[in-house]
Amino acid sequence: MATVQGITYRYAPNLRTSVSGTSFAYRDLGPRGGTPLVLLNHLAATLDNFDPAIVDRLAAHRRVVAFDNRGIGASAGRTPTTVRDMARDAIGFIRAMGFETVDLLGFSLGGFVAQEFVLTEPTLVRRLILAGTGPAGGIGIDKVTGVTIAAMLRAAFTRKDPKFYLFFTRTPAGRSAANAFLSRLKARDQGRDDPIRTAAFRAQLKAIRTWGRQAPQDLSQIRLPTFVANGDQDAMVPTSNSVDLARRIPDSRLTIYEDAGHGGIFQNHAAFVEQALAFLDE
Repeated sequence: MATVQGITYRYAPNLRTSVSGTSFAYRDLGPRGGTPLVLLNHLAATLDNFDPAIVDRLAAHRRVVAFDNRGIGASAGRTPTTVRDMARDAIGFIRAMGFETVDLLGFSLGGFVAQEFVLTEPTLVRRLILAGTGPAGGIGIDKVTGVTIAAMLRAAFTRKDPKFYLFFTRTPAGRSAANAFLSRLKARDQGRDDPIRTAAFRAQLKAIRTWGRQAPQDLSQIRLPTFVANGDQDAMVPTSNSVDLARRIPDSRLTIYEDAGHGGIFQNHAAFVEQALAFLDE
């Protein structure tokens, strides 16, 4: 298994591993030893959508692994249409990497997958970070498709990235943070990941809609330390869902960033990383 340390996310090589005969793409950086931190990303995201400002600061202290789940980016296979199957593939990836225990950071859709992951295989996870996400059956989650399509149409009209509207507030601070975030995502100019495919995007939307409409899960079964974070004006996964997560997961703590949207951890990346590292190192 290839590993990389002493390198920033911008230059981290694209690596591959086989999960039950299917090739999964990933990037691996940071010091060896300790518990690896595995990142689970958002709707329509590939390896190039992990924020370098967060990944690099985390990887200065611990091993960080980002990967494309089945059918996403350069990973082979067909994208699942349920969060449960996405979680099973994530579990398969972690086992294929040879990890006995990991920490998980799930953002948005990745947070849905992370919850399903720990409910399915709790002994594989030491600590859990849930950002910009919510529980099964959470308020407004089944409306993500409409919110996303509206933002995509607006972005096409204004020639902006949809994340400018989906992840950030319309205040001066929010607009500035959006531009800075989108600029960071473009910094990698070689070895970029494959773009999301239409079929994969539709499969993810179907999984999110189902997650938003299914019966709530018993999150009191999550018996591991959990850090929940979000912005106070999340238009994709309403902020009340983060409050609900922190209330329902017994050993959890909650941070809500002011004047921040769905991408609150990107807008407040320095504060978030400081809190995340302190949480992981406890």
